[in-house]
Amino acid sequence: MAAPCNEDAHKLKFSLLVPFPSAREAGIALQSLSPDREPRKGGISKELSVAGNALSVKWTADEARILRVSVGSFLDHLALVLETMEEFGPQVTL
Repeated sequence: MAAPCNEDAHKLKFSLLVPFPSAREAGIALQSLSPDREPRKGGISKELSVAGNALSVKWTADEARILRVSVGSFLDHLALVLETMEEFGPQVTL
């Protein structure tokens, strides 16, 4: 009798927690970044969520190369979202 195989044990995992000044901005980032699905059908998954003022991203991948490309692409998109929020965000008037 074969022992059960736990496929998750062989997967690579990476987590990222991005703090924002407010929960509202974390939610905007989540909405902006969520539509981007992974282009590959298999081999990687990405889960985004918000807790308070922090955006949490968790990846699971079969190969380091796929994980590296996905994380790099996400960071590029995140940088663009942050720049846009900084440029067009609420103006504070004193």
